[in-house]
Amino acid sequence: MSVYKEIFEKIQDARNLLKEIVHTTRLDHSSTFSRLSGGEVYLKLENLQKTGSFKVRGAAYAMSQLTEEQKKAGVIAASAGNHAQGVAYAASRLGIKSTIVMPIFSPVAKIQATQGYGANVALHGEVFDDALAHALKLSEEKGMTFLHPFDNNDVIAGQGTIGTEIFEELQDVDVVAVPVGGGGLSAGIAIALKNLRPEVEIYGVEASSAASMRESLKKGKVTDVTGLDTICDGIAVKRVGRLPFRIAKDLFDGSVTVEELEVTRTLFLLLERAKIVVEPAGCVALSAFQHGKIDIKGKKSVAVLSGGNIDMSFMSRVIEKELYRLGRSVRVRGVIMDRVGVLTKVIELVAESRVSVIEISQDRSDPDIAPNKAELRMTLEVPDESAVDRLLALFKRNDFEFRLFED
Repeated sequence: MSVYKEIFEKIQDARNLLKEIVHTTRLDHSSTFSRLSGGEVYLKLENLQKTGSFKVRGAAYAMSQLTEEQKKAGVIAASAGNHAQGVAYAASRLGIKSTIVMPIFSPVAKIQATQGYGANVALHGEVFDDALAHALKLSEEKGMTFLHPFDNNDVIAGQGTIGTEIFEELQDVDVVAVPVGGGGLSAGIAIALKNLRPEVEIYGVEASSAASMRESLKKGKVTDVTGLDTICDGIAVKRVGRLPFRIAKDLFDGSVTVEELEVTRTLFLLLERAKIVVEPAGCVALSAFQHGKIDIKGKKSVAVLSGGNIDMSFMSRVIEKELYRLGRSVRVRGVIMDRVGVLTKVIELVAESRVSVIEISQDRSDPDIAPNKAELRMTLEVPDESAVDRLLALFKRNDFEFRLFED
């Protein structure tokens, strides 16, 4: 028996219509995450989609359904970044003028990319919901068609084509986990897969501090959350959509959350082991597998990697922090005699230990250190913890006192 028959029919229509506009992204089996979770983990690589996110699917299909009069008037949307780029790209392909309202703290890379696809960008409010209210106001004032990022049948149908692609490639899939912001992506995938394979389990995954879907499902009604203190800006939404909530209530098998540091550890592992670049919001579903939030032992499971539009400076901070957490970058400091040749000797000992220097600094200004001495600080890249122990022991044998420290 079909569930949400009208939207499922739209999904099937969208699957055919979008073939000329979007990529059919592949499933990639991950031995690393399979080993960590105990299941067979496949990654749905929507981070490799045009515009770097699944959002182009829903935007393109929704705009394809507009009347000629609506297309002529143009479209307006609100977005934290990925919906913005999807709308801008699809509008450009269809010859439609687009305006995107984005929160003022949206990543610069996403703002520039949206403008690059031809949209007029207006920055307003601190979070998505502020931008949404402003976009609705402008829509009324200027007669543009408002394109909701998730509470829209056609948008949901476009996102649901991901579900049909998963089934086409892995018909015996057991579990699918999907990032949840407003809920349009998870709603569309749930409808597609529950019609194609009713026994499949569908889980929504949110950041713990932006878990409107989890709270709404607990309380049985759409519920706002406050704070939104999360690095997962792509799913930092105060309130899930009413239609996605209803679909989730009917079709989800569970709703879970992940913590910030769990997300960054998944992101780092994807970079290092799989060579895959994903934004924080895009990897929450996989993080739920990795950290045991969803039991997939012995099951064929798909994590939807919903986007790859990560800010480069943020990614560098994630890498730096994870290297320190894993003990592969360390800081040492000690006091040395401030005379010619001493620093050279220290560097020679570091090289002898087969340790790499990332950064080095010498401070002569500390009033607690004698005028003929200086404090030396080094950031080192090490292969393992034993290398640090060997280096500190070598320093001591050569009459240098160095120790590990944290800022």
